[in-house]
Amino acid sequence: MNDCLAVILAGGKGKRLSPLTDDRAKPAVPFAGAYRIIDFSLSNCLNSGLRQILLLTQYKSLSLNRHVDRAWRRFFCGDLGEFIDVVSPQQRLSDHWYTGTADAVYQNIYSIEKAAPEYTLILAGDHVYKMDYRHLVEFHKNSSACLTIGATEVSREIARQFGVMQVDRDQRVINFAEKPDDPRPLPGSNDKSLASMGIYLFNTRFLLDLLCNDAMDRNSHHDFGHDLIPSVINNQRVFAFPFREKVGGAPAYWRDVGNVGAYYDAHMDLISAKPQLDIYDADWPIRTFHPDMPPPKFVNSGTSEQSCRGCALNSITGCGSIVTGGIVCHSVLGTNVRVDDFAHVEDSILFNGVHIGRGAIVRRAIIDKHVRVPAGTKIGCDRLVDIARRLAITENGIVVVTRTSQLETSPASRTAR
Repeated sequence: MNDCLAVILAGGKGKRLSPLTDDRAKPAVPFAGAYRIIDFSLSNCLNSGLRQILLLTQYKSLSLNRHVDRAWRRFFCGDLGEFIDVVSPQQRLSDHWYTGTADAVYQNIYSIEKAAPEYTLILAGDHVYKMDYRHLVEFHKNSSACLTIGATEVSREIARQFGVMQVDRDQRVINFAEKPDDPRPLPGSNDKSLASMGIYLFNTRFLLDLLCNDAMDRNSHHDFGHDLIPSVINNQRVFAFPFREKVGGAPAYWRDVGNVGAYYDAHMDLISAKPQLDIYDADWPIRTFHPDMPPPKFVNSGTSEQSCRGCALNSITGCGSIVTGGIVCHSVLGTNVRVDDFAHVEDSILFNGVHIGRGAIVRRAIIDKHVRVPAGTKIGCDRLVDIARRLAITENGIVVVTRTSQLETSPASRTAR
């Protein structure tokens, strides 16, 4: 993998994941109690032997920059030619910010040429999965491809959000449509389509020529899915690499967590009895920054009224968290979380530093960092009350509470204002 450079796109606004992205880049959003979303792509790179990485940032990137400094720079040795460079828009080739995925790479063409890799791997920074990119590179070489696209099977309904491909018997791409209204189904299936994972492996010389030609096209969106890929499938060797499990050949776990519903569902996947994504796999570690904190603690609390048991059932609990007489069920807790007496947390995601007050009830909610839920407060129990508090609520009824939410103020008084 010494002849391969990874370029990770981590600069999108993340509007679909708002309000969790109101103050941070989407790849920096916490995930699974201990991680950030970006940790999955970076862990895949490290575990695959990729040690030359460009991380392209743009919007609200401060927390992402800090996380990379704390968690990731220690794994790379500059004396051996290894690096992870966080690159913000430099306006070397234009006077504007990135206008599309291809434009983001084009504006950093100098850094790619300086690294001089034979292959360039383009990745998204907001997907959750475990993938050995060495298999992708081997497939690419064996196919004598100019471009290889990571592909997975998804439902036709979900396929509207991705690039959809058709392939021949040799996995050569013969048709590509970006976010089609009516995705083409897989042969022999009425409800499945072959979707792009946003993973593109290019021969570098081919990529650079393609980017330069696209940059001169005023009618282009300067996007890989909309413009570059459709323009080459008829006259270049473009292949799809099926992302499958080693045993059985079933589609491997991959999730685009770019919206609140998908983000929530991915967490619920993790706390199932047998999750498809095993974050405890010692053979493929997901690395991150771990703060120096004590282990989680669960305390039975005796009060003058009655005693109550502190416990967490079917849940993930981060280090430094203390559940004192409260009950946590089917939830994910970050680090340094507090759950007080008689509180009940169910089907929820609590970020670092959240404090759930005595007797509070939280159901089907995502609570952002350092939010304090006052004693007796109910979240996710009455939709009208949550609306009166002006909390964000998804179509599926998931309530999102951020640091700007005013839980201390009663719904009636907020409505009066």
